[in-house]
Amino acid sequence: MLTDIEIAQSVEMKPITEIAEKASIPVEALELYGKYKAKIDFAQIKNDGKEGKLILVTAITPTPAGEGKTTTTIGLADGMKKIGKNVVVALREPSLGPVFGVKGGAAGGGYAQVVPMEDINLHFTGDFHAIGAANNLLAAMLDNHIQQGNTLGIDVKKIVWKRCVDMNDRQLRNVIDGLGGAVNGVPREDGFDITVASEVMAVLCLASSITDLKERLGKIVVAYTYDDKPVTAADIKANGAMTALLKDAIKPNLVQTLEGTPAIIHGGPFANIAHGCNSVIATKAAMKLGDYAITEAGFGADLGAEKFFDIKCRYAGLKPDACVIVATVRALKMHGGLAKTELGSENLDALLRGMPNLLRHVDNIKNVYGVPSVVAINRFPTDTEAELKLIYDKCKELGVNVCLSEVWGKGGDGGIELAKEVVRLCDEEKTEFRCCYGTELSLEEKIEAIVKKVYRGKGVALLPAAKKQLARLKAHGFDNLPVCMAKTQYSFSDDPALLCAPEDFTVTVKNLKVSAGAGFVVVLTGDIMTMPGLPKVPAAEKIDVDENGKIIGLF
Repeated sequence: MLTDIEIAQSVEMKPITEIAEKASIPVEALELYGKYKAKIDFAQIKNDGKEGKLILVTAITPTPAGEGKTTTTIGLADGMKKIGKNVVVALREPSLGPVFGVKGGAAGGGYAQVVPMEDINLHFTGDFHAIGAANNLLAAMLDNHIQQGNTLGIDVKKIVWKRCVDMNDRQLRNVIDGLGGAVNGVPREDGFDITVASEVMAVLCLASSITDLKERLGKIVVAYTYDDKPVTAADIKANGAMTALLKDAIKPNLVQTLEGTPAIIHGGPFANIAHGCNSVIATKAAMKLGDYAITEAGFGADLGAEKFFDIKCRYAGLKPDACVIVATVRALKMHGGLAKTELGSENLDALLRGMPNLLRHVDNIKNVYGVPSVVAINRFPTDTEAELKLIYDKCKELGVNVCLSEVWGKGGDGGIELAKEVVRLCDEEKTEFRCCYGTELSLEEKIEAIVKKVYRGKGVALLPAAKKQLARLKAHGFDNLPVCMAKTQYSFSDDPALLCAPEDFTVTVKNLKVSAGAGFVVVLTGDIMTMPGLPKVPAAEKIDVDENGKIIGLF
């Protein structure tokens, strides 16, 4: 069996200029990065009022068995192309941390991939490096301001801005810097985040233009003064130079699928502490260039889809036309209590016990957000007809159809059934899209709305530290912002051990933190890791380059 990289390298890619022509991208809007990658100057695309249908791909609560959301997204796009539709797929960029760690890349898998997968999974067009540089420039200017007299009265014990690096490096989680005497800075406890956890990443992905980008960067809160007033990047006079570093990174990247479908890949914020979606500019470009634009959100629908709807769609004025909810028989059986080693045999009882997880996500998309949906079963060879029928029957009771997705092994041909159903949803079903909550509600009411409507918990408990931070946020005028829930992706609750569809639980809020530039308040319900570590056997150990410069071992 061929590996993902062997499959990707066996396909002859089309010149990116040919892909651009297929997507009706004018030559003047194209900035080439070699033969198979390009950036799109969105400002150069003619504004003719055209707007394609928007389809979101999300998934059930993730398990170690895997769901295949990105693979399904890419295969669906190729399937829609197979049935003659003008389609563009919009995805997130991979982070080097997971690529060299354990999770892998974000370029799909099998015969549903975007290429050149080695470039996409590694440096790509340098966007993440630019984001890291802008983040660290702000950190340097902040510390320099303190060193040069601290006219703003910044309390060094209240600095909230960290440096970042796009690598899993646990050694950098907690550091002491500024050592070596007065000329080398002010000693303080500090730490690093991985680049995808930087607020600069979230800002870039929510910005609508370079002007909006600069304004949002200026609003980033980096510290607080001795009298507890927020200090922003604009106060440090850093946002102009940061924007200069990001002037190319804000432009979305054009590549292709294995079957030559145009793919726009841009941005990739954490799906825990940020909104976990690709950029607004990329999504709008896909909608402008295709009759159908397919995009995805991070983790399960309770995190990824919720933030896509309540944060991204709210800010960008987007109205999704359909939603695909990806599931696997294997993952649902894990939610039903089976160990990973027991998933290869038919077990209808375990599948039935795990079905409530899928059904809750389906119900949320349909009844909380008002978006027509279809369940895509990412099929494995061990799935039996009886298991598949059980899923069909249970979803039909909620009025939602189920389609098999076999894109990993068959490419676009394996996504034709799903593609036809998605087109039917877009053409025949009416979307009544709405957000889960209104911004006029208080921060507590917004949190409670998500916990009760989406998670199906009974309530929220704020710890003393969270109550104190809540009062501070209200005092500084941040009460009108949307909330970004930071919780485990492995459960509807804030306890990763509660699988399937738990009820009657209370979500405990430990901390609240404003991301004023991105435009949301992060609600931390647990210890969210913003600097991952490498596993005992990192994926990096298997990655190499042969004598001809060909990368091997990359998945």
